[in-house]
Amino acid sequence: MKSLLLFSMTLASVPAMAPALAIASEGGEAVDGEILVIGQSEGYITLNSVTATKTDTPLIDVPQSISVITREQIEDQAQHSIADVLRYMPGATVGQGEGNRDQITLRGQNTTADFFLDGVRDDVQYFRNLYNIERVEVLKGPYAMIFGRGGGGGIINRVQKTPLNDRLLVAGTASVNSFGAYDLSADINAPIGGNAAFRINAFYENLDNHRDYYGGERYAVNPYVAAELAEGWQAGLSYEYVKDDRVTDRGIPSLDGAPLPGHRDTFFGVPGVNRTGVEAHIVKARLDGELAEGLNWSTTLLYGDYDKFYTNVYTSGAVQPNGTVSLSGYTDPTERQNFIAQSNLVADVDLGGLANKILLGVEYGDQDSKNRRLNAVLSSGTLDLSNIVYPTVSFPAISRNRESNVEFFSAYAQDQISIGDHVDVIVGVRYDHFEIDGVDIADNNRSFGRTDDKFSPRFGLILKPQENISIYSSYSQSFLPRSGDQFLVLSTTDENLAPEKFTNYEVGAKWNIRPDLNVSAALFQLDRTNTTTPDPADPSVSIPSGTTRTRGLELALTGHLTKQWQVSGGYTWEDAHIKSNDDIRVAQVPKHQFALWNRYDFNPSVGVGLGVIHQSSQYASLHNAVGGSASTRLPSFTRVDAAFFFKASEKVQLQVNIENALDETYYSDAHNNNNISTGAPINARFTARVKF
Repeated sequence: MKSLLLFSMTLASVPAMAPALAIASEGGEAVDGEILVIGQSEGYITLNSVTATKTDTPLIDVPQSISVITREQIEDQAQHSIADVLRYMPGATVGQGEGNRDQITLRGQNTTADFFLDGVRDDVQYFRNLYNIERVEVLKGPYAMIFGRGGGGGIINRVQKTPLNDRLLVAGTASVNSFGAYDLSADINAPIGGNAAFRINAFYENLDNHRDYYGGERYAVNPYVAAELAEGWQAGLSYEYVKDDRVTDRGIPSLDGAPLPGHRDTFFGVPGVNRTGVEAHIVKARLDGELAEGLNWSTTLLYGDYDKFYTNVYTSGAVQPNGTVSLSGYTDPTERQNFIAQSNLVADVDLGGLANKILLGVEYGDQDSKNRRLNAVLSSGTLDLSNIVYPTVSFPAISRNRESNVEFFSAYAQDQISIGDHVDVIVGVRYDHFEIDGVDIADNNRSFGRTDDKFSPRFGLILKPQENISIYSSYSQSFLPRSGDQFLVLSTTDENLAPEKFTNYEVGAKWNIRPDLNVSAALFQLDRTNTTTPDPADPSVSIPSGTTRTRGLELALTGHLTKQWQVSGGYTWEDAHIKSNDDIRVAQVPKHQFALWNRYDFNPSVGVGLGVIHQSSQYASLHNAVGGSASTRLPSFTRVDAAFFFKASEKVQLQVNIENALDETYYSDAHNNNNISTGAPINARFTARVKF
């Protein structure tokens, strides 16, 4: 049977020439459901990926820290969101995102936009789904050479499920938790002749949790077709529709510099008013071909249309001595259209007796954004905690109305050089031309704009004393334009300021103890320069705030300790502060994080899971310990999770997941000093899976 493209709708998830979708074993039989070359995974372990280099490269040969959560681990831990994925990933801190989006901190750098789907930019603010995802990859440290602007602390890449041409597959999942939330999903794959296949993934989720008045629903569908057009030439087309509508919940306020106690479930918005939603249409197309032996070409096109809104009332200050807390609110609709085109050439050549894998690529993007904000008028601007009466709300006038167009062009080159059997070098550089033009309609139609031309270098040296051990060092840079993550804030002062710059130095080691067990360690220093902060005397004006520095140590262990026992986890120590003043601490960066998930199978039918998460205390916002603004401190916590797995037959699997099994009181994340999320009490999720 001819091979069908292991199709991924993006340059970064598939090299220029992809292998078969269902890889045959040495005996000639396809291995059921496993992709053994591109993104080679077994259980919780992934051996190689194309994300970090845009070429199929073993992770042991990538000179930066990478964490991968496979589909098996996603299912074992009953993960439903990016936040769930990151809970067990030391070095990554989940943010609240104002209750309407994914927001994370990697190596001290907070972001709402450094998300990718199969290597294509996915920068709109919303909650991302996992229903059609094969694995999630977290790359740490600046990655502008591969991904362009942003990515100062790292990026998150979701790898999409792809069509398989060698089998008919029908699978479904249903789950319900003890709060009343439930979800249904389906995954259907069908060959179309010998050289094409069609796959469709879909899901529906009804949302609920421990918080008063919380609820909502989301659903999505993703049909996907891929085919081999001719020998060595493949094409694919994917469409995804996403709909999400839920309550906006910004948590609880603070009291005396700590989260307000005794109000874990209390809703500090306005029922019926606080609401967020997104509707998205995403179309992706790709064509791959072999131009000559050792020379491969690929091109990807993406168009996305996103209609997003969020309306929220939230606490805008700490609880006062009289037991009241102030409220503010606004509604904020956004429209975004993204068009992105990428093209790659990958060549395997010998130069001067050295093996070289050369990558040459270009990328073009056009992103149109429209955003408005209407501030709330409340019948009462405070809540009395002793007698909560929610105010009425109206939104009478526009306070912000901006439109912008971003156009960017990038060209990049990378060479992976093998010097004998024991030394590899990766060297690359990317040129980015980033241009933004916009108009602030609410500010007398003030025009704004800026053009930046930046080079982002990357260098890595890998020493391999033996095939399964690597010792590496690396240097990389990235940049963030003054228009920020979402292209909507560019004051007259910021127009004259250079982009922020991220510089990462890293040394580390990786050891594949066995093919199914690896450990890694990394030491890093990440400096963020050209940083600014709003002027306290005039928040519309930015002033320099100094360089932030994050230093850290990351340790990771993944794979099988024994045939029956799988683990995934690690430890991270991070120190993030203003370089010139150690007393000013960066927000949402705990010094210590530890997480370890275990699965033990007693026999082929019965298994158990046990997980532990520990996170030391962290500040909710930038904290100055001496003579400056104090920040709310979220206390440290330890959470224990458990699971039970039962394989009723080859077609039916059942499991129960217990979250927070010891019923710890904790505060999982925050947006600022007075928007703090409360951790859920002990709860259970029951899941059934069928596969034919």
